[in-house]
Amino acid sequence: MPQHASNTPVCCACDGFATAAITTGARHRNGSRATLTVACPACKGTGHTARAHASVKAGR
Repeated sequence: MPQHASNTPVCCACDGFATAAITTGARHRNGSRATLTVACPACKGTGHTARAHASVKAGR
């Protein structure tokens, strides 16, 4: 089945993976790992960037 591209471009800083779970090395009382969820600072956790205005692309 073909995949359709979205209208908004993918963030080049995170490649569309907007959030990451980072382990802290510690564990909770039940034995699971303690993690921090961090959002991409470039796209603010959306995974997409805004399209540039036509005058910006033309170098005006």
